[in-house]
Amino acid sequence: MQIRTPREITEAAATAGAGKANLTETDTPRLIVSAILAGAYIALGGILSMIVGFGFPELTDGNPAVQKLLSGCMFPIGLILVVILGAELFTGNNALLIPSFIRKQHSVGTIAKNWTLVYIGNFIGAILFTFFMVYLCGLTSVEPYHSAAIRVAEAKVSMPWLTVMLKGIGANWCVCLAVWLALSGKTFFEKALGCWLPVMAFVALGYEHSIANMFFIPLGMMEGANITVGTAIVNNLIPATIGNIIGGALFVGAVNAYIQFNPEKKQ
Repeated sequence: MQIRTPREITEAAATAGAGKANLTETDTPRLIVSAILAGAYIALGGILSMIVGFGFPELTDGNPAVQKLLSGCMFPIGLILVVILGAELFTGNNALLIPSFIRKQHSVGTIAKNWTLVYIGNFIGAILFTFFMVYLCGLTSVEPYHSAAIRVAEAKVSMPWLTVMLKGIGANWCVCLAVWLALSGKTFFEKALGCWLPVMAFVALGYEHSIANMFFIPLGMMEGANITVGTAIVNNLIPATIGNIIGGALFVGAVNAYIQFNPEKKQ
């Protein structure tokens, strides 16, 4: 089956964004429930990437790229579930609401409301999944996962603020490009492959995804990492979130809308 053209992809994004804006203003409870599911889906991808990525120490100890590749190959299940099942993910919405906003189909206030509610819902979903389906299940209570969870969390809050923000840009540039690629196809395989390639890349490269970090950092804290809530928020979640907004809204949503909706093209 022939995939959509770049213009058609951006049109599909504008349609999706308008739908999300309408849901934000007309059915807030359904929006929040969908956002909670998305947070859980991303956390599912996070634990799968950790179990597989750190589960072969004899193979990865001397080959760090192998661990990154294994983790990267597993993590995209979260975004695949979000896209296929229509859940509300903050980072994806960073890009999707921009083309419809440029078309003046909703206000900037609606964007702010959507991003805020979805961010909160994603956080709730990620935390609940992490506590009940990972920590209480003991998935990371044994080695090498216990130490890995602590190391990953502590590393995420130890980077310079600017570095986290720049890595946040890279992460959501990749994630929103994955959403755009998923919009190019109509079959499950096309959409899943579109999600998988860029997301695998951002994980392997070590970029910072705010919603994923709502899994990785709390899990490390549950396993005993020396991190306070304030440190997690200030050192990672804030700069990663700012970077994610830039990477998604500007680098994908705005840029593609500018290119594909320019006045020389027939509307």
